[in-house]
Amino acid sequence: MTLALARLCESHPGRSGVQLLDDGPAALAVRIALIRRAQTNIDVQYYIWRDDVAGRLLLDELAEASARGVRVRLLLDDFGCAAVEHLVTALPGLTVRLFNPARLRWPRWPNAVFDFARLNRRMHNKSLTVDGIATVIGGRNIGDEYFDAGHVELAADLDALAIGAIAGEVAADFQRYWDCPEAVPLARLARSGAKPLLPAPPVDRRATYLAAAASPATLALLDESQDFEWAPLTMLSDPPEKISGTLAEAELMLPRLLTTMASARQRLLLVSAYFVPTRASKALLCDLAAQGVRVDVLTNSLLSNNVVLVHAYYAPWRKRLLSAGVRLWEMRGAEGDRATLGLIPRRLRRRRPATSFFRASASELHAKTYVADGRWLFVGSMNFDPRSWRLNTEMGFVIDSPRLASTLEAALDAGLPRFAWALELHQGQLGWREDDYLIHPEPGTTALQRIALRLLGRLPLAGLF
Repeated sequence: MTLALARLCESHPGRSGVQLLDDGPAALAVRIALIRRAQTNIDVQYYIWRDDVAGRLLLDELAEASARGVRVRLLLDDFGCAAVEHLVTALPGLTVRLFNPARLRWPRWPNAVFDFARLNRRMHNKSLTVDGIATVIGGRNIGDEYFDAGHVELAADLDALAIGAIAGEVAADFQRYWDCPEAVPLARLARSGAKPLLPAPPVDRRATYLAAAASPATLALLDESQDFEWAPLTMLSDPPEKISGTLAEAELMLPRLLTTMASARQRLLLVSAYFVPTRASKALLCDLAAQGVRVDVLTNSLLSNNVVLVHAYYAPWRKRLLSAGVRLWEMRGAEGDRATLGLIPRRLRRRRPATSFFRASASELHAKTYVADGRWLFVGSMNFDPRSWRLNTEMGFVIDSPRLASTLEAALDAGLPRFAWALELHQGQLGWREDDYLIHPEPGTTALQRIALRLLGRLPLAGLF
């Protein structure tokens, strides 16, 4: 790691510096810059890794780091990273393990029939740690839709760049996952005759990424002390044994996370791409609202949600939450804007300048975060749904920083009316408010789709999503 970053950490012994990465291109650029500065080791842990420009570029950077003597370890979820298995097999110098892999490598579909209960549990963690001194964690997987501001499926997301003591904790957490029996060396699994690695095409997107990684603005994010908030950070992480389904809830990160949420006394602002309440979580939110806490929840609308079944299991809770005083917001996304374009005159539609969290081009919400009382915030991989709570392994930071919390809260408050529908309940009927217009029924849906969603929502499968 560079001398400047090492000196920053040495000047704050035993402490951690953190900054938020809400801009997609900057989030990838920081990852590349960190890899290029690595001197001893890089530990990488991801749920999804796409075979696209961002995915290829980051693999190239890791291979170059390995070629100059850096130890590079990749721990990838077998379900989310199957597309790049042939790529990492062909790259020299990378040590790769797959988490909870399918036993039958090809074809894969029979695994879903004969081994569903095991394979339905996944490693959802996301981290990149360099030299045990710097780490990036958060909601973003590796793929163009998380980093390219012009991507048609751009996901609004949030990461945290942290340096100092907390990076050592993430490195230790990576090690316990690396050593667990569910992390299987790729060499034991890869099929013979793997496809050779072809060079990524020289497209404009790749050039844009590389320019951002080399820009003075990106390098300043790593070197300027004023960009880091030196604040108390708590790392929360599920043990890898969660994948067995045998651990008690007290051994998971969930109780600790809910305790921090329940401590809110003025406001809780929750952002979850996949929001599927349970009786217990509904009680938590409604109890806070009953105590006078302002509770706002931002999630995806049907039109911005990339998993329709998640929306089907969330939708039945809306009236109950609104009736209890919880405020619900649903991100419109590009599809939502098109769906209401004919309902609201263009001259009356509010302009949508980008904020420091939302982007006008974002098609979906992918972030998992919350802000409590303008002081505490969570950034990580855990959604507010049964899958994250019970099935997948997750990780994240709880940050005690009024400055960062209030900055994120202000960005969300500024963007919510511009990028999301506010749900309202009138005489028992739901309405979706945009500017001064109340839209109903649910935007962008037909009567048949609404009936289908209600039927899907009655199936006893919510715990799987």
